Amino acid sequence: MRKTRTTAWRNLALASGLLAVAALGSGTAAQAAGTYSFDKGHTKILFFWNHLGMSNQSARFDDFDGTVVFDPEKLENSKVDVTIKTASVDTDVPAFDDHLKSADFFNAEKHPEITFVSTAVRKTGQETGQVVGDLTINGVTKPVTLDVTFNFMGEHPLSAFNENYKGAQYAAFSARTRVLRSDFNVGRYAPLTSDTVDIMIETELRKVE
Repeated sequence: MRKTRTTAWRNLALASGLLAVAALGSGTAAQAAGTYSFDKGHTKILFFWNHLGMSNQSARFDDFDGTVVFDPEKLENSKVDVTIKTASVDTDVPAFDDHLKSADFFNAEKHPEITFVSTAVRKTGQETGQVVGDLTINGVTKPVTLDVTFNFMGEHPLSAFNENYKGAQYAAFSARTRVLRSDFNVGRYAPLTSDTVDIMIETELRKVE
């Protein structure tokens, strides 16, 4: 009886050890570096400002593209490169959209693209980091820092239910920053309408490499 119990405990210990090794291996694979593109149906680029002290308003950009190289093991090797079509600005008020596209603000005809290119990525916590980069709006380039929260990495949670996601590896992030629009020569009516603009990005990205 004692021998049987000893053998059972040894088998249990061996099985536990194998499970631990398997879990470690799968965790390492899940953390591999890769290149990701935007899942545009689940990505929002929003900005917010105060209107004359009367209300807080928001708008978004609907047309954008780019890539994110994400290396969770060596975060400093990660990179972000995003291009936004200036004319895709959308406030849900067509007349205001036209005004924002004009030379009074974004001057979309002369500067059809807004770009962000990272220059450094650093870890600040277990699930947080900062992406420092050059933001170009209206032909003016300024350094900005995005505070980023890491939300998810791995096979898409709907992979068992939706063939489009089967085997698809995803990463998901939330990012925030604050800029002065006058720094980019988009400061009309400031500070009556707030010069400070908060930018919020919510994104899900699909691994392509």
